[in-house]
Amino acid sequence: MPELPDVTVYAERIAAVVGAAGALAEFAVHGPSVLRTVEPAPAAFVGQHLVSARRVGGKRIAMGYDGGALVVVHLMIAGRLRWRPVQGGRVRRPPGGPRALLAAWHFEAGTLWLTESSTRKRAAVHCIADDAGLAQFDRGGIEPLECTFEGFVDALRRENRTLKRALTDPRLFAGIGNAYSDEILFAARLSPVTWTSRLAEHEIAILFASAREVLTDWTARLRAEVGDGFPETVTAFRPGMAVHGRYREPCRVCASPIQRIRYAANECNYCARCQTGGRLLADRGLSQLMRGGEWPRTLDELEELRGGARPP
Repeated sequence: MPELPDVTVYAERIAAVVGAAGALAEFAVHGPSVLRTVEPAPAAFVGQHLVSARRVGGKRIAMGYDGGALVVVHLMIAGRLRWRPVQGGRVRRPPGGPRALLAAWHFEAGTLWLTESSTRKRAAVHCIADDAGLAQFDRGGIEPLECTFEGFVDALRRENRTLKRALTDPRLFAGIGNAYSDEILFAARLSPVTWTSRLAEHEIAILFASAREVLTDWTARLRAEVGDGFPETVTAFRPGMAVHGRYREPCRVCASPIQRIRYAANECNYCARCQTGGRLLADRGLSQLMRGGEWPRTLDELEELRGGARPP
């Protein structure tokens, strides 16, 4: 799912590129379930100009028009926005075929497409009359790049949860998901399963600084990558990441293989030596592999059990 850095850059480029594309000629809905509210109706936006785009509600994009109404897009996991300029009187369609198309905003100079590659269509579009309607998308989480340290502490200690769960809870923190929570915890050298109630104040200070550093750094990287264009490669797995998506690859700090915890449809990646003092965290997949054998408590024990080979 696109997170704070990705959604921020999406909004910036929509404002710059689509905002200069002229009046909206057509708001076309292709997906039967993508449009969740219709007050005002899509046809009411025709003839208007896009005048703003900003991140709201953590991971949503609010596109404002000169008539005062807004279109709010939530990309969910597999939703993506594609910009295609008019060339030779025609607009090239994005990859994925007709089944991937959910909505399209046809402007004078090009088209902004909303696509979703997953068979389970979860992306959503809301049409709302004015800024007052944005309140419905506020899950209550604080903005990690705007809050004070005291606000960060208050959010973190609001419930006693593991750090991984706390950072990805939109009721506590806005815009942080699975990928960047892994990166933040690695930068802070903290275990993803540490309970928030057990953190010392100096550890919270490190976590606060790491969250700001990671999110600011990746936003800057994505801005530089996109330049004056439009985001085409929005993914949760980037080569420059320290741990996320790098299971079994060597840690760039200590060279130990990156580990994982699998749960539901997600997984958490971490370095055992850098974050948990060499201790392995319980994982459903590794437990099945052990087939009832004694659970290796440390990375060293696992490597010894596997004859010096990398952990599975």
